[in-house]
Amino acid sequence: MSPARLLGLLALFALAALLLALDWGSHPDGLRQWLDGDPLAHTLVLELRLPRALGAFAVGGLLALAGVVMQVLLRNPLGDPYVLGVSGGAGLGALLALWWALPAAWTAAAACAGALVSMLLVFALAARGGWGATRLLLTGVILASGWTALLTLVLALAPAARLPGMLFWLMGDLSDPGDTGPAWGVLLGGLALALALARPLDLLLRGEAQAAVLGVDVSRLHRGLFLLGSLLTAAAVTQAGGIGFVGLVVPHLARLAGATAHRLLIPAAVLLGGGLLVLADTLARTLLAPRQLPVGVITAGLGVPLFLWLLNRRPRP
Repeated sequence: MSPARLLGLLALFALAALLLALDWGSHPDGLRQWLDGDPLAHTLVLELRLPRALGAFAVGGLLALAGVVMQVLLRNPLGDPYVLGVSGGAGLGALLALWWALPAAWTAAAACAGALVSMLLVFALAARGGWGATRLLLTGVILASGWTALLTLVLALAPAARLPGMLFWLMGDLSDPGDTGPAWGVLLGGLALALALARPLDLLLRGEAQAAVLGVDVSRLHRGLFLLGSLLTAAAVTQAGGIGFVGLVVPHLARLAGATAHRLLIPAAVLLGGGLLVLADTLARTLLAPRQLPVGVITAGLGVPLFLWLLNRRPRP
């Protein structure tokens, strides 16, 4: 399949997911009623469903792009946006804000601050060892374990009235998208930067030594990829909490569809990740309507069988 055709099909998939999100909901009014001029449908489609769908697409694109970056940085097919502990720091900040019943804007700011602290810790600790993939991965895993312990402690000590909101946020919450402008800004900026690095990313996959021979500053590229992946992850977690499997599975699905070179893989992953998360969020708010599920439950339910299927498709050694 040609690159243009693949990207065109993925763009159509993303558009179809967005239209479905605008049309489906706990209330029967949808796009047809909005086009007929129904004022209730106007409110539902443009003021409730559209911001949520746009937020879901931005978060899905951020996680998928971060997954592509992390898998190259760590040279590990199991790399995902959360492996370096950025989400744990963001989660701790957000839970503390929810514990103190701070406004939504403060919760987002606290999550962003926690992600920044985690990113700086990993950066400082990994830099001492020369940015080796193994040291970076171990540093991130250990730090993530520490954040998990602190998150468990906060949940154990938090007032019972605060627990539902905290748990919902940890499992992924798109019910109140707020201002999605920052998430879209980080996504578009990260997409442009990743596309500019497409050739060095292809060379890095061949090995650090060969990339260095071909003119790539490997150490500088490692630092740049870490900062880019961490920023993308921080923006996604700040916007919607912890949503698993998107960053892990989507890059593999895009490669399976034929997007192997990064100049094609990067936009393909963004379109596929955004569309899949929009669909998952649509299911989360309609399956048990009027009750809503955390979107992370849906992504895990879809991601586990998808990833097992991908593993079974790999040729045996």
